[in-house]
Amino acid sequence: MPAQRRRNYSGPALLSVGFRPFFMFGALFSALSMLLWLPFLHGELQLATLFAPVDWHIHELFFGYVAAVITGFLFTAVPNWTGRMPIQGRPLLFLLLIWLAGRVAISFSATIGWLAAMVIDLAFLATISAVIANEIIAGRNWRNLKVLLPLTVLMGANALFHLEVHYTGISELSRRLALAAIISLIMLIGGRIVPSFTRNWLARENPGRLPAPFNRFDQISMAVAIGALAAWIVEPFGRTAGALMALAALMQFARLCRWAGERTLREPLVTVLHVSYLFIPVGLALLAAAAVWRDAISPVAGVHALGTGAIGGMTLSVMVRATLGHGKQALTSDRVINLLFLCVYVAALSRIIAALDFGPRDILLHISAFAWLAAFGGFSIRFMSLFMRPKPA
Repeated sequence: MPAQRRRNYSGPALLSVGFRPFFMFGALFSALSMLLWLPFLHGELQLATLFAPVDWHIHELFFGYVAAVITGFLFTAVPNWTGRMPIQGRPLLFLLLIWLAGRVAISFSATIGWLAAMVIDLAFLATISAVIANEIIAGRNWRNLKVLLPLTVLMGANALFHLEVHYTGISELSRRLALAAIISLIMLIGGRIVPSFTRNWLARENPGRLPAPFNRFDQISMAVAIGALAAWIVEPFGRTAGALMALAALMQFARLCRWAGERTLREPLVTVLHVSYLFIPVGLALLAAAAVWRDAISPVAGVHALGTGAIGGMTLSVMVRATLGHGKQALTSDRVINLLFLCVYVAALSRIIAALDFGPRDILLHISAFAWLAAFGGFSIRFMSLFMRPKPA
C-alpha cells in the first residue's frame, strides 16, 4: 500500500516523502540561525524575541532544527515499521507550516507575547507526537511505541523552557532536560542503525568481525546513561551525577567499540556514524569532569560535545544516508560529503576547545559557527536537487 500510494502521488516532489521538507528546511534553518547567532550574542543584531541570545540559540537548535530532523526521520521510518501509507502532499505541507510558524513565533515573541509564542511553538511537537502515535497504534507496531517517550519528554522540555524563560529570565532545567531527551533518542535509534548499517557494509565489502548484536549490555549501558543524565538534570554539579556520568561514559565507549567501527575506514559514510556516536561518551566524560572539578572545567564543553558533536554529527549522518538511499543514489561518500562531515567535526572540536579555554575563545567561536554554517548550508545545496526530484520508482 505505501508503494502504491507513492506511485499515485502527483504533487510537488518536495512533499512526496516525509523527510524531504523537514531535512531541507531544517538544515537551512540550522545554517541561518547560526549565521544570526554571533551577531545576536554580541549585540550587533536585534531580534524581536523575549529570549536572551543564549536561550534563543539553544531553543532553536533543540526545538527547531532537531525537532525537524526527528520528524523527517520518523515520517520515513514509521511507514516501514507499520506498512501504512506515508504522509505526503497537503497534510505534510500543513505540518511543515506549523513548524515554520513556531520559528516565526519565537523570533517575534516580544511582539505577540510569551504565551502566544509558547502555544504556537508547542503545537508542532504535540501534533507530530499525535500523528506518530496514531500510525504506530493503527499499524499495531507496539514495540516502536517507545520512540514516543523521548519525543514526549522533549515536548515537555519545550513547555518548561518557555515557562522558565518567562518566570526566571533564563532556561536551566529545561535545556538539560531537552539535551538528555535528544541524546537518549540517539542512543536508542543510533544504537540500532549504527551497528546495522555497519554490519550490512562489512558483510558485503570487508568480511570478518561484525558488530555485536543488540543484547543485555546495550540495555544496561543505556539505562546507566539515562540515569546519569537524569541525575545531571537535577544536580549538574553533584558527586552522584559525576560518578554516574563517568560510568556511563565508559559503558557507552565500550558499546561503541563492540560495533567494529575501525573496520569501516574505507567507507567514510559508515565511519562517520561511529565518529559521531563517539561524541556521546566524550560528552558524558566531560560532564563528569565538570561535576568533579567545577572550578577548572566548564560543563559547556560537555554540553557542546553532546550538542554539536553527537547531535550535529548523527543528524547529518542520518540526513545524508536517507537522502541518498531514497533517491536511489549509491550509499557511498564523495569529496563534498566528506567535507560536510569535516566541517561539523571542526565546529564541535572548536567549540569544545573554546569552552575549555585552550585557545582564543572569540576566534574559536567564529570558527565553530562558520564550520556549522558550512556543514548544514552545504548539505542543503548539495542535496536540494534530490529533494526537488520525483522519487524514483
